[in-house]
Amino acid sequence: MFMDLLSRLMGDTPTPIDSDDAELAIAALLVRVARADDHYDDDERKRIERVLSRRGLSADQAATRRLQAEVLEAEASDTVRFTRQIKDRIALEDRCDVLAGLWEVAYADTRRGQDEDSLIRLVAGLLGIPDRRSAQIRQQVLRRMGLPPE
Repeated sequence: MFMDLLSRLMGDTPTPIDSDDAELAIAALLVRVARADDHYDDDERKRIERVLSRRGLSADQAATRRLQAEVLEAEASDTVRFTRQIKDRIALEDRCDVLAGLWEVAYADTRRGQDEDSLIRLVAGLLGIPDRRSAQIRQQVLRRMGLPPE
């Protein structure tokens, strides 16, 4: 399953992925943000599972998807192709929700690291979300999480 998805994402002419693959790519991006600062802990894993649960998965399904995403993220070196396939497959408003999930993962430890921040800014641009909208989403996430605004 992973090799098939990886080959479709990483080939010279990537083929469109289906909705399940797009959801797995989203989960892999969540994992990539969590790992961006070289510190991947239980708080981040739990936060990823909460974000995935809001995307329609049960708690068990979210845990399984996170585990699958960890494998996929470790194998895939190219964030650009993940985001391109997601952008082509998912509506803008849902991409904004994905970005909110990325910010939540970055703030799982109550602060964002510079590497997490840089990666999310890159992903936001690749998903077609302007910097200003990304900043608004980040502030909404901070309020929702009960953290002070930045």
